[in-house]
Amino acid sequence: MIEVQIPSGKKAYFASDFHLGFPNHAESLVREKYIIAWLSQVQKDASDVFLLGDLFDFWFEYTQVVPKGFVRFLGKLAEMNDEGIRIHIFVGNHDLWIRTYLKDEIGAIIYDQPTEFNFNIQGKSIKALLGHGDGLGPGDYGYKVLKQIFIHPVSIFLFKILHPDIGVRLAHVWSNTRKSDTILSGDVSFDPNTDFILNYVKEQVQMDSKLNARKKAYVFGHRHHPIAFPLGEESTYYNLGDWFSPNFKNAFYLILADEEFTFKHSFNI
Repeated sequence: MIEVQIPSGKKAYFASDFHLGFPNHAESLVREKYIIAWLSQVQKDASDVFLLGDLFDFWFEYTQVVPKGFVRFLGKLAEMNDEGIRIHIFVGNHDLWIRTYLKDEIGAIIYDQPTEFNFNIQGKSIKALLGHGDGLGPGDYGYKVLKQIFIHPVSIFLFKILHPDIGVRLAHVWSNTRKSDTILSGDVSFDPNTDFILNYVKEQVQMDSKLNARKKAYVFGHRHHPIAFPLGEESTYYNLGDWFSPNFKNAFYLILADEEFTFKHSFNI
C-alpha cells in the first residue's frame, strides 16, 4: 500500500492511453498539444498526476537512445515535477519497456503492476487500486503468453541489438495492425459480463471485503472505453478511455478532491 498525502486545496489527477506517436507524427503532434493543454490546466492545483499506461504507442530504452519525439510532453512533465508535482507512471502494454529513463530525466515514479494506494486528504483515508489493465482477469491467454515473451530478458536483448530505425519501424507496424476499426472509431463497447478488467476488479472487491479493506475506486485504462461502473457500497470501477479516438471522444480523466472522485471529459478543460 503506497501512502500519498494530498495537501489541502490540492488534487490528484488520473489519465491513460495517450498513444503518442500513433498513427503518424502530424496526428500525434495535435494530440500531444491537446494533452499539454490539459496538463497545464492540471498544473494549477495538482499534487499528484497518475498516468496509467500506454502514454506512447511504442517505447523502448536502448542503452544510449530512446525513441525521438514527445519533447513537449516530456518537457511539461519535467516542469511539473520541478514544481513539486509528483508524476506517477504505470507501464502499459505499448510501453512495456519503460525502465529508468523517465525516472532519471523527469523524476517520475514508475509502476509495473496494479498497485494499492491510500490517499490522505484532510485527515481522511481514501483507498484505491490503480493499474493499466492488460493481462488481468480470466481469459486473454494469447496476450498473456505474448507479454511474457516480450518482457523476457532474451527477447529484450535480441530487440536491442537491432538498429533503432529498424526496431521502432517494426514496432509501429505491429501496433497499427493490432488496432481494430472499432478502437479507431472510438465506438468501443462495454459488456459488464465479459469485460476482463471488470471481472478482475470484482475478484479484488471480494478479497477486499473479506479483509475489510474496501476501496473507493478501482482505476484502469487499456480498454479504451470511458466508464464509471458502480460496484456497490460506494465503490466504483473507472476505465479512463483513450485520447486518440476521433475528436477526443473517449478522452476522459479522473479527479480526486475533497474525498470524492469526479469523472470528467477532457473537453471540460
